[in-house]
Amino acid sequence: MMYFEEAALRLTATARRTTACLAALGAIMASAQSVSAQSAFTLPAPPFELPMLPSPSGNWTVMVGIGGEYMPDFVGSKNGKLMPIPIFSIRRAGSIDQFRGPRDSASIALLDVGNFRAGPAFKYVASRKSDKYSELTGLGDVKAAYELGGFVEYYPVDWLRLRSELRQGMGGHTGTVVDVSADIIVPLIQRLTISAGPRFTWKSTKATAPYFGVDAVQALASGLPTYNARGGAHSVGFGSQISYRINPQWEVHAYVEYEKLLGDAADSPLVKLRGSSNQTTVGLGASYSFDFRIR
Repeated sequence: MMYFEEAALRLTATARRTTACLAALGAIMASAQSVSAQSAFTLPAPPFELPMLPSPSGNWTVMVGIGGEYMPDFVGSKNGKLMPIPIFSIRRAGSIDQFRGPRDSASIALLDVGNFRAGPAFKYVASRKSDKYSELTGLGDVKAAYELGGFVEYYPVDWLRLRSELRQGMGGHTGTVVDVSADIIVPLIQRLTISAGPRFTWKSTKATAPYFGVDAVQALASGLPTYNARGGAHSVGFGSQISYRINPQWEVHAYVEYEKLLGDAADSPLVKLRGSSNQTTVGLGASYSFDFRIR
């Protein structure tokens, strides 16, 4: 009888020590999760704040990544090439789980209130070299362009995102570009989401002419007729994306974007005689998100 009582006491003591160890381990794991949830780094407060804009102080979430796209050789081409594509955006930490469309420019949501976001946007347009593609022979080079502007984004309901961008070009073109898109966002299963919606682009004459116009000198060198390309409705299209969130930080996605050139872009002899008004892009990408804090 004494033996069984002693064994029971030992078993009880062991259970207590095990419970204490599990509690300690749980505390350590909770502490580790708390540390990992903290911002990756902290930046000093800015020396001044812009009027009419909310203070930048607080926690921010950064999304960075890279993708690969099989896209037209140049806008209006009927042939394609594979190109790397950077991914970058910043938003307020803790706001609505971020959705990013394949056509979105790099952007920073300085204003992030409820279902509405707005802020600066940037897009890089690669140079077009006439000696790289036979279709461009005699048309001359177009330098790289840097488009600076802003975006607004609104979710009327959780599953619908409306976005518009207005950008001004510098360098290869000095025109104005407007992009408008809508995306229906549908979770298929946990972490797996599909989205799709229409697209529309408007470009001014200065954003259209360098890529689709043909002056007298270019006509003589290329064999194409002269053409005065003007701005206006540039394209309509449709895009679809499927994305999988591996964990709160990592996400992978694949997408298809179709664009139909309109107006003077579609009527350009470069497109009609040597290219196509139907433009399709297929892409894959991966992104990583992390937080930082501004004092």
